[in-house]
Amino acid sequence: MTVPIGLVWAEAAAGVIGADGGMPWHVPEDLAHFKEVTAGSPVVMGRRTWESLPPRFRPLPGRRNIVVTRAADWSADGAERAASLAAALEAAESSDPQRVWVIGGGELFREAIGHADRLEVTELDLEVRGDTFAPDRSGWQVVAADPHEGWHTSGSGIRYRFLRYERPA
Repeated sequence: MTVPIGLVWAEAAAGVIGADGGMPWHVPEDLAHFKEVTAGSPVVMGRRTWESLPPRFRPLPGRRNIVVTRAADWSADGAERAASLAAALEAAESSDPQRVWVIGGGELFREAIGHADRLEVTELDLEVRGDTFAPDRSGWQVVAADPHEGWHTSGSGIRYRFLRYERPA
C-alpha cells in the first residue's frame, strides 16, 4: 500500500466508540469535522458501520464507500464490497487517492491501525456505556490539538476536542 491510510473516530471516556450499533452521543461538530477530514477520499468501513449510518447518508456523499464483509452476496447501492481489509485498501488505492480513511468499526480499526500513519480522534468529555472500543494507540503521539488546551463545547452541551496522532519518526 503506497497511499497513506488514516483512521478517524470519536470516542468517549474509556475509549468507547459505540454502543448497540451506533454512537451514544450527538455532537454535530464532530460530524462536520468527519465530513471535512474524509471529503473526496475513499472510506473503508465494516458492514455494521455501514448499517449504522442513517439511510439518508448512505452512501456517504463525495467519497468512494468500500464495505468490508465476509458475506459474498452482500450488496448495497452506492457501496463496493470487499472481502477483507487488504482487498478494500487495494480497491481504494486503484483510484489513486491522496489518502484512504478507515472509519470503523472497532474490529476494522484494530486490524488497520498497523497500516496507518495518521489518526483523527474526536475526544469527548463524556462517560457512557459502550460495547465497541477504540484501538490501542501505544506508540502514537498527539501532533495537533484543537483547541490547543481545554475543550470546545458542542451545541448539544458535550465538551470535545479534536486530536491528530502520528507515529513518532
